[in-house]
Order: sequence, then structure tokens, then C-alpha cells
Amino acid sequence: MGVGRRLVLLGFVAAALAWSGTALAATPQELTIAASDGTQLACALVEPDGTAPDGGWPAVMLFHGLGGKHEDEEPFATTYLAPAGYASLMCDARGHGASGGLFGLDGPVDVQDTRELFSWLTARPEISDTQIGALGISLGGGAVWNAVAAGIPFKAVVPEITWTNLLTALAPENLSKSGLVLLLAQLVPSARWDPELLAAEPSLVQSTNIAQVHALATPRSVLGRLPSITTPTLLIQGRHDFLFDVDQAEAAYAQLAGPKRLYIGDLGHSPAPNPVAEVPTYSALAVKWFDRFLKGVPNGVDKGAVVELAHDPWDGKTTVYKGLPPTKTVTVALPGTSTIQSGGKVARGVRITGGPHETFGDTTVTVRYSGAKSWDRLVAVLAVAGQATPISAGGVKLTAASGTAKIRLMNESVRVPAGARLVVYLGATSTVQNAGDALYLGDVQPGSSITVGRATLALSVLKQAVSR
Repeated sequence: MGVGRRLVLLGFVAAALAWSGTALAATPQELTIAASDGTQLACALVEPDGTAPDGGWPAVMLFHGLGGKHEDEEPFATTYLAPAGYASLMCDARGHGASGGLFGLDGPVDVQDTRELFSWLTARPEISDTQIGALGISLGGGAVWNAVAAGIPFKAVVPEITWTNLLTALAPENLSKSGLVLLLAQLVPSARWDPELLAAEPSLVQSTNIAQVHALATPRSVLGRLPSITTPTLLIQGRHDFLFDVDQAEAAYAQLAGPKRLYIGDLGHSPAPNPVAEVPTYSALAVKWFDRFLKGVPNGVDKGAVVELAHDPWDGKTTVYKGLPPTKTVTVALPGTSTIQSGGKVARGVRITGGPHETFGDTTVTVRYSGAKSWDRLVAVLAVAGQATPISAGGVKLTAASGTAKIRLMNESVRVPAGARLVVYLGATSTVQNAGDALYLGDVQPGSSITVGRATLALSVLKQAVSR
């Protein structure tokens, strides 16, 4: 929620300077706003130059990522929104930056803060009472979703590289992405955490007491409420993001009842490349979305159910679909039988005919296993042979000594060159593929063992690859 966001921020700054060619268009007004419980929130207000129109400036509330601060959003506000005639309000979330309070991971207190900040903004005479939008990145995207679900009347929203289901993002199939969770936990000092989060952290890291994790994630996830949301929504998600994969945005795109559009690009959390050159494309799209629904400009951005897939690597182009891109599944057998001890791994390779291919959709690895002794998890990592960064990964908890494990991999959109050899690595952690792959770090006990039998890879790819 924080590392990838900082890369995106650097892109915003560089693109802003290149785009403007001069000084930024507006100067942020730094201020402090008191929440109803007395907590002081550090904020900034950016307004366009000139006189406000009748009815006041339309405005956008901006929400930063985990470990960030409101200054992270100022380049977008000053370079893209203010020149287009929008005011912007951005604040340090509780437990972040110069704001007081405790970090609540977009919990009920954070939603209440958003409600009060919305009221503060619309009470200003130069700001519209009604034409207010919101854009949030990563943690900030979760804030936007939860605010909309709580009935805060935004007229248009842009959740970016974020989640709709926090449980499946952090602990898919009840096995925690423990290495990633530990990394995220370091972005906010534990002294600034809400006690509920501190209490749940060990369960999340160790994949134990999943009921406690469910209790934390459910009220912070919008998934079950998506069909009732009619707010016009532009979804911006990353192609190759190991924190919030494409499925998190696809779920919203499929279920939202109002106007919607989905942009999938090279931005996001690790291992996304976040090319600076792409920033103006999705930033301009966000402004265009606000123009349509805050100003009523008939620019066609909402015509049809549209999905855009940026090419990888970024080449300045996108491929546009009327709905989700059509895919096909290539199923291949990975035969063999291997018994491994704790720390061991199984690696099985295959070449997919044709190509280049481009992964997209729900890929699975089905594994027959037996003789599991104190071995309670199985992790699968899919990679191109010779490449350190994997295509995707997934894991499941094992509850029996033998059986069949179906491991669902994260929905990652990655180009696979023609003739490339794919390798499926199986073990207890993601480091079986690469010592630096710290996604799944929770290990089995020393002395544990398991026999891994026949496996099947069901690889989901685009019917027609778009990246060259």
C-alpha cells in the first residue's frame, strides 16, 4: 500500500514537471481540521486560480496510500485537477504524517473522518455543495470504497490500485501473504496502530485464527455491497501487482450497478514497473471521468462498459474492450512424484506452444499430495525459466495428510515470450522460486515432509496477446 504508491508518486512528480513546463498551477493551502472527537488532521486545500463559478468549484477529495501523507497527492491536485477547474482536499489519515489518532486501516473511525471532511469542504462558500468526487490510491482507494458504501454522496469516484476484498488480498485461501504483510506493517509505527489491528496482526502473519482476520477484513471490504453502488466509478488497477491483483478491480467492474470503466496498466505495488510516461494517460482519464460526472461534460468516457488494457512494457497505447478481455485456458500436465523435507522444493517445467502469450484471468495449479507430516501449507509459484520475478503465486492451507490441493494464483497480466519455458515451483514458501521472493514466508516446522505427485497447470491467457 505504500511502496508501490511511492513509485507512482515519483511518476506523478516527474510527469507533472514535464507536462506543465513551468511552475505548478496552484499553491496548496496547509491547514489543520479537527475531527469531532478532537483529533487534529493535517490537510491541504488546493483551489484553481481565479474566481469560483456560480455554485462554487467542483471538488475532489484525495486519499494517500499506507505510510504516506497528504503531500503525496499534491502533484496530482496542482497539475491535473486545479488547471481543469477543480478544488482538492487531501489530509493525512489517522496515524499518518502530522495527523493525530491511530491507524485504523479504513475502519469505521476513518469513514467518519471522511464524512466530516466532506461536510467541511462543502460548507465552504467557494466550493460546490454537491459536485464532489473522490480519488484514492491503495489504502486511500479502500477509504473511497468504504465511504461510498457508507452513503457519503460522492458524485464520481476513482479507486486506484486497491482492494474490494481485503481478506482475499492479504490471505487468499486462508494462507497469509506473510512476507508482504510484514513489509506493510513496517510502514506505520506500531505505536500508531489501533489496538484491533495490533491484536489481529499475529493471526494474519501466521495464518492462524482466520476468524479474527475475517472479523477485521469484512467491515473494511466493499465486495458484498458492490451491486447496490450506483456511483460512477473509474477503476484503475495494475497489471502485475502482488498486493492487489486484477481480480480486486474485476469484481467491482462485474458487479457495480452504475456507470463504470476499468483501466489496467503498468502501475501498482511490487513488481509493477510504474513507468513515468504512463502517468499522464491514467491521470487525464481520471480528470475526464470527473468532467463527465461533476461538470456534466458529454465527453463519451462513460459510453458502453469499457475496459482498457495498457501494453506491457508501456508503449503509449492501450487495447480497448467492450467488456472484460476474452481469455482461453491452456491446460497442461506436470507429471512426477517427489518427496521433500522442510526447506525443499519441487520444480516442474513445460513449454506452451504458440505465442507470445499474455496471462490474464484465473490460473490454477492442482496438486495431488500424500504423506504430509506436519506439513500444513502448499505454495505454488509460476515463473518463466531464467527470470527472477515470477508471473504469479498462490497458496493454500492443507488440512489432511493426503488429497488434492487446488491452488488459485493471483490474476496477473504478464507477457510470456513465444517458446519460453514455464516453471511451476511447489513448496512451503514462495522462496522456493527465488530467495528474494518474500511473498509467502510462513514456513512449515523443521523435519516436516510431504510427497508431491502429479500436478496440472490451467493457465488463463488472453485469446489475443496485445503486448509485443
